[in-house]
Amino acid sequence: MATNRTFTMIKPDAVKAGNIGNIIQKINEAGFRIVAMKYTKLSTEMAGNFYAVHKERPFYGELVEFMSSGPIVAAILEKENAVADFRELIGATNPADAKPGTIRALYATSIGENAVHGADSDENAAIEGNFHFASTEMH
Repeated sequence: MATNRTFTMIKPDAVKAGNIGNIIQKINEAGFRIVAMKYTKLSTEMAGNFYAVHKERPFYGELVEFMSSGPIVAAILEKENAVADFRELIGATNPADAKPGTIRALYATSIGENAVHGADSDENAAIEGNFHFASTEMH
């Protein structure tokens, strides 16, 4: 069942590059309402727990190191068809494949440093949102 909420993180590369405001503006212009948002830094342990689903993948260690390398902005967003619409807004994981005007086409520098995370399903949006905002109900 589709919900009207999704989860995103502005990743350390985009924060370091000063693109928080630009990315939030794109999110707002696309009709999303920010339900919860925080500027924080993931510890190595927290990043490892967040990406535990990828633990067996070869890029896991690099991903955890990158995601704990600097501040992030975590947010819960609300809009009709939120997960699918947000995935379209951020663009392909590889910025070279991302459609012009998408967040990753504009602000990502590589597959690894791709500016933003977007939940890939309603179930994961709830899990990921609750990971960062335990007191914020995702449903």
